[in-house]
Amino acid sequence: MSYFRSTNSNYYRPSFFGGFKFFPPVIKALLISNVAVYFLTSFFGLFRIGSLSLGAIIGAVFPLYPLGDGFQIWQLFTYMFMHGGLMHLLFNMIALWMFGMELENVWGSRKFLTYYLACGIGAGLSTLLIAPLFAAAGPTVGASGAIYGVLIAFGMMFPDRPIFIYFLLPIKARYFVILYIGLELYAGVTGTSDGIAHFAHLGGAAVGFVFLMIDQRKLPFERLWSHTRERFSTRQQVSRYSYQNVSDAKYDDTPDPEERVNQQQIDEILDKISQHGYKSLTDGEKKKLFDASKRLN
Repeated sequence: MSYFRSTNSNYYRPSFFGGFKFFPPVIKALLISNVAVYFLTSFFGLFRIGSLSLGAIIGAVFPLYPLGDGFQIWQLFTYMFMHGGLMHLLFNMIALWMFGMELENVWGSRKFLTYYLACGIGAGLSTLLIAPLFAAAGPTVGASGAIYGVLIAFGMMFPDRPIFIYFLLPIKARYFVILYIGLELYAGVTGTSDGIAHFAHLGGAAVGFVFLMIDQRKLPFERLWSHTRERFSTRQQVSRYSYQNVSDAKYDDTPDPEERVNQQQIDEILDKISQHGYKSLTDGEKKKLFDASKRLN
């Protein structure tokens, strides 16, 4: 295997002819499924059932529609595999491969798929709940929300990795991500009517950020929560033990001062044992000797 070791960061870069998989399983499945869905919907959309075209039926069922305007729960999943045009599909798939390939190689396929779907569904929820506050909402399609989640994960995991804008201008991944998120936030808040679901992008990035913070245990309130939970647990244990100690205490357990054995009596009993043996002791003397041994232990 051939790797490239960075001198100022902890990561390995896969080469084109060795090292990490060039098309890991989930990336490969997502690329194939997105391309297949696009061409199948384009092909079957040409057919008709009675007076309705299949294209109109597909467009009414699978994109993500606003709440109360054709929304169905499955659309939070299916909209990620629908695209509005070939260029839309092409740019999303190139970005998925460029930034997602190394994430899946590092994380593993299961974690990457979970992350990708979480970002896509989070982007859909952001489109449903937040986008209508700033602009008129319409049907949404595309994997861009999930792709933005992948982008922010790449920037957080490999912040110093150079990215070449238009293959010419190098910029570190952290600044590249900040720039893109800033542009999306500005476009979303100003309500530009460019037909782009900016809040889907922002929602996917936000879900990805929270996902990674939880995964890396870096949430700011987590330490406070752990400290509070530890203190509460300690108080419960102290309270429980104190209660048990009080409730288990009995008056009969307290020795009577008259029954206390002094050292002189112990010496006399030991002398008797040395002269006549242990069997010569009375029951009372045996009890005194036993009580004295317990206090010493």
